[in-house]
Amino acid sequence: MDPSVVGLFLVAGAASLFMAWVIGAGSSGATPFAPAVGANAISTMRAAFVVGIFGFAGAVVQGANVSEAVGRGLVGGISLPVTGVIVVLAIGAGLMAVGIRTGYPIATAFTVTGSVVGVGLALGGSPVPSKYLQIGAVWLLTPFVGGGLAYAIASVLPRVDVPERYSVATLAALVGAVLANVEFAYVGPGKTAGSFVGLAGRTIDVATVGPVAVSGVVALSIGVLVWWDVRRDTSGGLRRVLLALGSLVAFSAGGSQVGLAVGPLLPLLDSVEMVPVAAVLVGGGLGILVGSWTGAPRMIKSLARDYSSLGPRRSIAALVPSFLIAQLAVLLGVPVSFNEIVVSAIIGSGAAVGGSDAVSARKIAVTVGAWAGSFALAFVLGYGSIAVLPV
Repeated sequence: MDPSVVGLFLVAGAASLFMAWVIGAGSSGATPFAPAVGANAISTMRAAFVVGIFGFAGAVVQGANVSEAVGRGLVGGISLPVTGVIVVLAIGAGLMAVGIRTGYPIATAFTVTGSVVGVGLALGGSPVPSKYLQIGAVWLLTPFVGGGLAYAIASVLPRVDVPERYSVATLAALVGAVLANVEFAYVGPGKTAGSFVGLAGRTIDVATVGPVAVSGVVALSIGVLVWWDVRRDTSGGLRRVLLALGSLVAFSAGGSQVGLAVGPLLPLLDSVEMVPVAAVLVGGGLGILVGSWTGAPRMIKSLARDYSSLGPRRSIAALVPSFLIAQLAVLLGVPVSFNEIVVSAIIGSGAAVGGSDAVSARKIAVTVGAWAGSFALAFVLGYGSIAVLPV
């Protein structure tokens, strides 16, 4: 193998690790536990530690779909060269670093997607309209769906006529049913991806109604457990549900966000066959873990304190739709911004109880502007860089 190819791959790998660190320090490391920190259910430093562990796990067992979409699904007809990959990762990580430094959540998915498309089109690649429509639909609907669901849930949880032992248990049962049907690496036949519902069906050889029955059993079990816990100790039960949801969102963040760091590397693996995709996912997961431990606390504080005055109930209302949307994005292989998901849910849950006074309008306006501007700027920088760099 040409040593120059190996050397360039190592440089691209280092850029990917830096990008993974930035993601861990920013979006995936901060947003999952920001509601829990805002509700005083966990300290900032402990939240950063826990989110790193679950983010790493999610990257390893759920990161393949989004990685494939980012690496090979955004531009047709070409494979990004090493120089193009380095440009993509440098732009994405650079813009994210600016967000971390200023305390504003720059959307990782927007920056990486914009730079990949810009670089790819500048190299003569063809657009993929179907994928762009899918991505655009998810990005556009996320604030309305996530914020709307959070608003609805937060409007119900404080009601006297709906006891929390029932309402929170129902939400937990819903999350459990979804989790049982989520696909994980190595769970399917022959070490392929599969769900625990499918695994149970193969193990006990259930009939056609088996998946529904298994999902129901999982949902009922989790619902009863949460009902008992909240009934026994309301404040402690709510805190434990909140922490469990934060862990699931952190896991989902790792599965989604690792693709933004390692996805651009996948075309290079065709020329460096000795490196398996699983190893690249593990490396990206480790980068996210270290980033969460070392850089996430600043962004966690920013999200938890500035966007909304959250209690445990509104925090639960924010995390349930965040988990559902994140898992849908992983299933579709769509690069999605966790800043957009969780911030929208925080706004919706806060507005349900506190009205406009619970949300900083200026912070929201600046954040939305940063999201839109980061995509446009990343696209322009990616396209322009190829015009001046030898590729």
